[in-house]
Amino acid sequence: MKLGFLTACLPARPLAEIAEWAAAHGYEALEVAAWPDLGDRPFTATHLDVANLSERAADETRTLFDRYGLTLSSLAFYDNNLHPDPDERKAINEHVLACVEAAARLGCPTVGTFVGRHPGRTVAENLEDAEQVFAPLVDRAGELGVKLIVENCVMEGWHPDGYPGNLAYSPELWEWMFSLGLYLNYDPSHLMWMGIDPVTALRPYVEKIPHAQAKDIQLFPERRHRYGWPGKAIGRTDPFDVGWWRYRVPGLGEVDWRAVVDTLYEGGFDGVLSVEHEDPVWGGTEDKVRTGLEVAHRTLRPLLIA
Repeated sequence: MKLGFLTACLPARPLAEIAEWAAAHGYEALEVAAWPDLGDRPFTATHLDVANLSERAADETRTLFDRYGLTLSSLAFYDNNLHPDPDERKAINEHVLACVEAAARLGCPTVGTFVGRHPGRTVAENLEDAEQVFAPLVDRAGELGVKLIVENCVMEGWHPDGYPGNLAYSPELWEWMFSLGLYLNYDPSHLMWMGIDPVTALRPYVEKIPHAQAKDIQLFPERRHRYGWPGKAIGRTDPFDVGWWRYRVPGLGEVDWRAVVDTLYEGGFDGVLSVEHEDPVWGGTEDKVRTGLEVAHRTLRPLLIA
């Protein structure tokens, strides 16, 4: 198992600088942000232009990772593959395909995305739509030896009422995903606020997890007594601010990382554990973000077998 991080937390830095910093601070892998340019949308970045990846750029990327002894663990493009606008949905699906093509050229084993959701259709209708949307993507990924992985993030801010906006939030839905040929990019933080024990949920499915993310969560149950499980209903200016929990870097929240890592090892996981830094305390400036990554490294590195 190697320790890496998702580069989206440093959107203004070029990939070469991030790689140099990562290697100097004990990280062994990078999950590279590959969104198209989305302006100021938070937690996204374009550290690799997959839609216009020339052979020269591919060679330079491979050389960069070799220079610093890093593994390119995944290309990250987490967006709504069931977007209600048909043109937007088509563009997102095509960008996932571009990520798959780029991953194959770079020797990268996985591409990460979301299932997503059309908020105006039922869960059952969305699942039927997803079977059609993902079939050609999974087929092409399989042809190229790349695995499509889906993070179990709830994406509640994508739904107008704060309900799950990414239909991958529970083991029930993971099993449906696996039946389509998709894999899981496991993140324990999302399970905890859903009321799902992350270790119990993880144990039966390790063989379907080629890549995992490390994000922690801090819960405030006393606030949940006011808002209820879906979170704030009035005055919710930020669609992702539910009011009773927040993400933290590993070690500053409530995830039992010793148990999570032990369960991954027990199940035979030998991929990359990638820190996804969305901590509002250790965010806002690049210096704070880097400090958060150092906290995460100090927390997780002792748990991994060198």
